Amino acid sequence: MAKKVTVISTSIRPNSNSELLAKSFAEGAEAAGNEVAFITLKDKDIRFCRGCLSCHQTGKCIIQDDVAPIMDAVLHADVVAWATPIYYFEMSGQMKTLIDRMNPMYPMDYRFRDVYFLATAADEGEDVFEKAETGLTGWLDCFPKTTLKGSVYCGGVTGGGEISGNAKLAEARALGAQV
Repeated sequence: MAKKVTVISTSIRPNSNSELLAKSFAEGAEAAGNEVAFITLKDKDIRFCRGCLSCHQTGKCIIQDDVAPIMDAVLHADVVAWATPIYYFEMSGQMKTLIDRMNPMYPMDYRFRDVYFLATAADEGEDVFEKAETGLTGWLDCFPKTTLKGSVYCGGVTGGGEISGNAKLAEARALGAQV
């Protein structure tokens, strides 16, 4: 049965390694017959959460920017995949800001159950990705019907496009095909 998959690339760098990993995941999901929405945060206006919590009463954020349609895509997806570069052993600031701004979702019903995490870093080793994964699972803890179903981490890539030809792209494509 085809699923609705939302892939969010949080890097704003041209030819981003994490975005290339996200595109591979999306290609795999699409090739398996799923409906894929690919969202990039490049050129998106995403402002910081003000912490006013009015969204808990209204179901909407008072800030008028590009977050509402992204949040809607997440709410109505069966599967959500997040992709981020790792900066100082943590997810990108853009990803964290978007997660914070998705606060209106907290009291809502949501469709997504399976979440995937894709990340790239200059440093190598699984411990490079631990804090970023903990940040994402902190968000998942607010949505108890969800599970972190899988991840692909690629270390040792720094410059834009360095991931080209890396086996992690095929791993991401295969993971996407399994959603």
